[in-house]
Amino acid sequence: MRKIITVKSNELKKSIATKNLLSNKLISAGFEVIDYFHPDTELVISIGGDGSFLKTVHDFNFPEVPVVGINTGHLGFFPDISPDDIDSFITSYINEDYVIQDIPLLGASICSDKHCNDIFAINEVVVKGDKSRIIHIDLNINDRHIQKFSGDGMIISTPTGSTAYNYAAGGSIVDPSISLMQLTPLYPINTNAYRSFTSSIICSNDSVINITPEYRFENSIIIVIDGVEHKYNHISSIKTFMSDVKIKLLRMSNYEFWSRVSEKFL
Repeated sequence: MRKIITVKSNELKKSIATKNLLSNKLISAGFEVIDYFHPDTELVISIGGDGSFLKTVHDFNFPEVPVVGINTGHLGFFPDISPDDIDSFITSYINEDYVIQDIPLLGASICSDKHCNDIFAINEVVVKGDKSRIIHIDLNINDRHIQKFSGDGMIISTPTGSTAYNYAAGGSIVDPSISLMQLTPLYPINTNAYRSFTSSIICSNDSVINITPEYRFENSIIIVIDGVEHKYNHISSIKTFMSDVKIKLLRMSNYEFWSRVSEKFL
């Protein structure tokens, strides 16, 4: 039986060197190492930072097998294994001394008058105006109108994504064991003419958030999915919700979220 592990890395010299070292050690341990996703792949390893991890998962279309990250960039939340710990990681993997964290994905249905495009995000979906213009949107939650929002945009994030763009925009850090969605405004306008909320809104994980753009200058908007920008024209609504799709994040058995937060932000 083939024991296949898929290893991907970014183009940094440190990442490539780590990939070569890891691959040789895995081969010596009896594994077959490839850099693409195979139907018999049992584990995906991403080498780099958080961005490389997100790209790997998207490129492989949210694989059902576990994914683990080895960190060669800044301190990240997804790739929490140091290159210095490769030997202990391989030993722990062979001995099944690890935990699997299920990460639910944010789903979004981006609709025009003619069709809908369904996407998934691990961290967040961001709705912004094109060409750095102010965006005006109608915000509805569970078919209830909340307000007309005006500002730079809106972030809808998962608990896992709460430490990413959401945190930089003033949103709250959320323990990933809690099931919810967070709406965080980007530079809201709050004047007599525009009354936009200025802090995050926390929604239950069974909520449906619907954003309807109001076009005043152009008929295009920018939607950012896990850091990757996409320009859309004639969009009538963006409906976001927690999906049933999950990825399996492999963690070492001693991983602890709040210790990671302390290391990253203090």
